[in-house]
Amino acid sequence: MHGGSRRATAALLLLLLQIISLADCGGSTVSSDAVWLLSFKREADQDNRLLYTLNEPYDYCEWEGVKCAQGRVVRFVVQSMGLRGPFPPDTLTKLDQLRVMSLRNNSLYGPIPDLSPLTNLKSLFLDHNNFSGSFPPSLLLLHRLLTLSLSHNNLSGSIPVRLTLLDRLIALRLDSNNFSGTLPPLNQTALKLLNVSNNNLTGPVPVTPTLSKLNAASFSGNPGLCGEIVHRECGSRSRFFGPATSTSTAPLSQSEQSRGILVVPASAQTKRHQKTGLVVVGFVVAVVVVSGFGLSVGSVVRRRQAAAGKAVVAEGDEVEGVVEVEEREVKVRRMEEAHRSGKLVFCCGEVQQYTLEMLMRASAELLGRGSVGTTYKAVLDSRLIVTVKRLDGGKSGGSDGMVFERHMEAVGRLRHPNLVPLRAYFQAKGERLVIYDYQPNGSLFNLVHGSRSARAKPLHWTSCLKIAEDVAHGLAYIHQVSTLIHGNLKSSNVLLGTDFEACITDYCLSFFADPSFTEDSDSAAYKAPEARNSSRRATSKSDVYAFGVLLLELLTGKHPSQHPFLAPADLQDWVRTMRDDDGSEDNRLEMLTEVASICSATSPEQRPAMWQVLKMIQGIKDSVSMEDNSFTGIS
Repeated sequence: MHGGSRRATAALLLLLLQIISLADCGGSTVSSDAVWLLSFKREADQDNRLLYTLNEPYDYCEWEGVKCAQGRVVRFVVQSMGLRGPFPPDTLTKLDQLRVMSLRNNSLYGPIPDLSPLTNLKSLFLDHNNFSGSFPPSLLLLHRLLTLSLSHNNLSGSIPVRLTLLDRLIALRLDSNNFSGTLPPLNQTALKLLNVSNNNLTGPVPVTPTLSKLNAASFSGNPGLCGEIVHRECGSRSRFFGPATSTSTAPLSQSEQSRGILVVPASAQTKRHQKTGLVVVGFVVAVVVVSGFGLSVGSVVRRRQAAAGKAVVAEGDEVEGVVEVEEREVKVRRMEEAHRSGKLVFCCGEVQQYTLEMLMRASAELLGRGSVGTTYKAVLDSRLIVTVKRLDGGKSGGSDGMVFERHMEAVGRLRHPNLVPLRAYFQAKGERLVIYDYQPNGSLFNLVHGSRSARAKPLHWTSCLKIAEDVAHGLAYIHQVSTLIHGNLKSSNVLLGTDFEACITDYCLSFFADPSFTEDSDSAAYKAPEARNSSRRATSKSDVYAFGVLLLELLTGKHPSQHPFLAPADLQDWVRTMRDDDGSEDNRLEMLTEVASICSATSPEQRPAMWQVLKMIQGIKDSVSMEDNSFTGIS
């Protein structure tokens, strides 16, 4: 065996010498692609199954599994070739024109190396091997990927949430591994094939438009998964929140206006957790009025839900229409029952982790008052922290109860890394509550204005770019997967998550705003011209306008009420003046200012769609990356 290995190594060395000699004679050149292919073969083909020889400079383009275009390797397919060995780093990853790579059905082992240099890669097949380690984070940078197959390996750990950002994916196979944790809210519109079966995934399957179209077989072999998509009721032991939220050591304040704690008295059993302070009267009234009646019919609701959950639906295309009708009827019945009983309705099949009584006992800190209601931070006995928004009946239109239920059901299905998740909602006796995850790091308003003096500089342009991209992602998602809009985008409605990612909140609640009610000055500064002083409701182009205003706020550090009305050329000068930089970043700032100018055009017809705005920002990001790489000599 050792003799065979030595012979294979000697053959490879001889081949490399041939490459060097061909490169040195007669002015002929051998592409470095040949070197990278042979370097891969040396480690990954320990049994010498790939019979590669090189007598002419471009012989490697005729090697088995290799396809070239203009002398560069664009396709490398060596599936079922009996390869055995590790996948060596800095070999195939140097093939920067590669479009298709398939190493499937071999005996490759070890971790998957960094593949981020393969920016042109569209199809990657690494399935049916023995790869180990976690999901390769470098794959999240391959934005052109259409097909990704990692099935039948020994990969473990969680499936990253940012997998949702691979927005071109058509097929994703992660089945037959050891992945654990929850399933991200995958909602790529192009995604047609998904298989995560036979892993160790747990928790509810997010009810996104994309995942809702899949049958239960795509998720089978994960006993811990639950929810309506897999036709399995979530048990009481399932975690309602992920670890980041429930274990975060967040600061108490989420806005600059936060002051003393307003406390709701605890029960006798929890007196040791009591704090002194004022009682949040409106919040308690909303809970007390309905809690007793809710308990009287709760058992009936649970029996009906259990009966609905036991219905077995046959899989297959021929019954999809029937399934959709039945599921819709079940949802309508559930909403009607919830409306009558005054119970909390949890979104997306989430398991109920707290009750009205628990909210009643929670300590509540006032976070702020907005155009449609008042927001509190609620700390439950279990130390779970949530954000509760109480809609103001005087500021919101008197929409029908079922209209409220249906709208919140649609909003609750939105799941994206840059949206603060809506977890539950409630209404009874004219009271309406909306419950979100708590975000521990405050708002964008506080970051830009709250702790800075009047002479402080605005955020660095790289922070502006990152925040703008996050917000654009969230808005574009809302517009693309639904007919909903945000309707009230402003810096105080952009919160900072546990990793300081920008997350949009209060989305789609403007639907309940009464147009005749005088809007607060903070929201009015972001309002598009066509929607001012009129009863016209906001549109998706109104969101784009608000985004442009927000971007100028980021770049200048000035509140929108202080923004002058300027022509695009003068706007550039104003931004430079407000920043007072050394001029080294003028080109990059001009690009971002141009995006803000286009978004805040007076005519809605002249504004781009939000997905186009996102592409502009990503284009700026890519151009900056290319400039930096060129400057540092990285090719």
